Amino acid sequence: MTDTLEAPETNGPAVEQPPATVDLAAEFTQSGVGEILDELDRELVGLKPVKQRIREIAALLLVERVRQKLGLAHETPTLHMSFTGNPGTGKTTVALRMADLLHRLGYVRKSHLVSVTRDDLVGQYIGHTAPKTKEILKKAMGGVLFIDEADYPYRPDNERDYGQEAIDILLQVMENQRDDLVVILAGYGDRMDKFFASNPGFCSRIAHHIDFPDYTDVELLKIANNLLGDQNYRLDDEAHGVMARYIELRRAQPLFANARSIRNALDCARLRQANRIFETATGSVGVKELSTIKAENIAVSRVFQAAEKDGPEL
Repeated sequence: MTDTLEAPETNGPAVEQPPATVDLAAEFTQSGVGEILDELDRELVGLKPVKQRIREIAALLLVERVRQKLGLAHETPTLHMSFTGNPGTGKTTVALRMADLLHRLGYVRKSHLVSVTRDDLVGQYIGHTAPKTKEILKKAMGGVLFIDEADYPYRPDNERDYGQEAIDILLQVMENQRDDLVVILAGYGDRMDKFFASNPGFCSRIAHHIDFPDYTDVELLKIANNLLGDQNYRLDDEAHGVMARYIELRRAQPLFANARSIRNALDCARLRQANRIFETATGSVGVKELSTIKAENIAVSRVFQAAEKDGPEL
């Protein structure tokens, strides 16, 4: 009698093998990353180097996700970032879109962005800073923490400043919980350089440094038109020229904040327009009158008066 060999029994389900290929174009479409990049193009004028860098980061993260599906060795990229540039250059808007992008690609659990400044992190007395900082981190966990004016968290010239305590807590979380929280620091370029020099732990944990350039005069005028258009306003021909001159003068004056300054100027122009209509209207008013910003609504700005006196804006 001869023995027969039987196939060995297997324990448990068969291990699913990764696919041989992945449709990258389909992954891009399904992720919704293209929608976010398109939104950035629509929302922000100019900033070509910033948009290009965001596209590069998106490509890296998408490829890493595909590598994981194919069973290739992979490691979650370091995602902490630094945004440098003057006020009003779109840093907060880009941070919001980045939070959405990271969520859609599966690198954070939530698409939310918690935006804070120094005052939200640093306490005014002993024992106050740690609870404040930890509470903010708790709110941001699973998403993105955006720290504006990040170059101000520690003032070494003030012995009663507790910013270093906040920095130490942030560094620990950025390292130990980097899979569940992305931190984006934002501030002026030269001040951020000094901040990183005095806090090398931050610099070593940040992989992406993105510089936001100032807008050109042409770009600022386009921003003005876009802001007005979003609210169903428009500049008449003469006002268009006066606004261009306003931008040229305002840029040369102190405390210029790019798009933020333009938004403030338009708010003032709308106020003057509304006041003029209120004081002069004797009957019915139409859409054109209610929607048109005239040259006189801009030309009375103190920016022009300050330029004539060669002094700062009052």
